[in-house]
Amino acid sequence: MEGKHNGSGLPPGFRFHPTDEELIVFYLRNQAKSRPCPVSIIPEVDIYKFDPWQLPEKTEFGENEWYFFSPRDRKYPNGVRPNRATVSGYWKATGTDKAIYSGSQYVGVKKALVFYKGRPPKGVKTDWIMHEYRLNDSRKQPNKHMGSMRLDDWVLCRIYKKRHVTKALEQTVEDTHVAQTDVTLMGNDASEQNMSRFPRTCSITHLLDMEYLGSISQLLCDNSYNTTFDFQNTIGNAGTDNNAEKPQLGETPYQYMDSGNIFSQPMVVNQVYDIRGFGR
Repeated sequence: MEGKHNGSGLPPGFRFHPTDEELIVFYLRNQAKSRPCPVSIIPEVDIYKFDPWQLPEKTEFGENEWYFFSPRDRKYPNGVRPNRATVSGYWKATGTDKAIYSGSQYVGVKKALVFYKGRPPKGVKTDWIMHEYRLNDSRKQPNKHMGSMRLDDWVLCRIYKKRHVTKALEQTVEDTHVAQTDVTLMGNDASEQNMSRFPRTCSITHLLDMEYLGSISQLLCDNSYNTTFDFQNTIGNAGTDNNAEKPQLGETPYQYMDSGNIFSQPMVVNQVYDIRGFGR
């Protein structure tokens, strides 16, 4: 907690970050016994007369959290429940009380509360949080406030607004974007690997040796026509038909489509021919 200005005569750079034990032993206990505190930076404010967003302007110290000495009144004349209603809402306890010790000595209690706008039971929860510190012997004098609505002379309240909700949301959005990017990259890598398994140009011998092209191997092995004879006829007729497409030496256009749609583009096959008879 940092000072707004140096009105208390504190040195520059002073920060106020006391522990739970220090708040009770050195501040609340001294306040309850009308003794001076180590430093006079905690004001006396009845916090239940204000809404939490009005409290920061009631103290000289504090940026993200604010400390106050506050009295507590009864909710009912003969009861011990505190009245936690404010101008436009109420404070509601959450969780269990925490016992505060100084060494082995039990010195006080810490209670957590959340501020709700509206009136119970239809209040709307906010991000304002309060830690209320109470001395362990504050209620050992039942006749002290007999006939009065005052329950405790002093409790110490630490009030702040929760701020990590937006950061957590931003981190979640960022993590989701990174995860989607990784999945996209993995999908692209898998597609490239699958495409690399199917070469555009290869020899028949190579095709026959590929296990994942068993259907092509079976098709070529079961085909009864003579590829060498068909190639020779194609070469012999190439000069008589001007409109016929002239295949290049050693290549035969071949297109294969199966029901699984493995190949969606034509594939040029380099066939192995016996050319010992040519040129004679």
